[in-house]
Amino acid sequence: MNENDTTANFGKGFVWVAWVIGIALLVFIFQDLLDGQYNPNQNPKLSMQANGKAAVTLEQNRQGHYVTNGAINGREVTFLLDTGATQVSIPAHIAENLALQAQGQQRVQTANGIITVFTTQINELRIGNIYLYDIAANINPSMAADEILLGMSALKRVEFSQTGKQLILREQL
Repeated sequence: MNENDTTANFGKGFVWVAWVIGIALLVFIFQDLLDGQYNPNQNPKLSMQANGKAAVTLEQNRQGHYVTNGAINGREVTFLLDTGATQVSIPAHIAENLALQAQGQQRVQTANGIITVFTTQINELRIGNIYLYDIAANINPSMAADEILLGMSALKRVEFSQTGKQLILREQL
């Protein structure tokens, strides 16, 4: 083997390493952009109404959904607002991380058919500067998503109105 072959092989290896590093950097950079498109409400716009009640303005994502960061019992979570869901529905793997306790089970009708879920209670749910207490919820072992469906058991406790691609949630009077 001569010196030119060794240098050429080293050069080819270096080019491959450079390409892998370049692609990894692009993925890292664009992942933030993609995350922002899926959840444009990572830091939702907060305000106070003239009567002192809290309000949160959410932007639609590219799919037309309202996804936002929030908290359950002080732990950060991601919510997908779902006015078609009767209860807040929490994937089992997230419920385990939140240390939510199953209090019973029931059969429910979902878009994918009838399933068994476990009932639970959320002590505190926060969206921006809106706090809700003692919210009925379900732990759903069939959900693999990383978002919690924010159903009507929570949404019925806020006023909401949609204007264009914005949804405004307000504390009830």
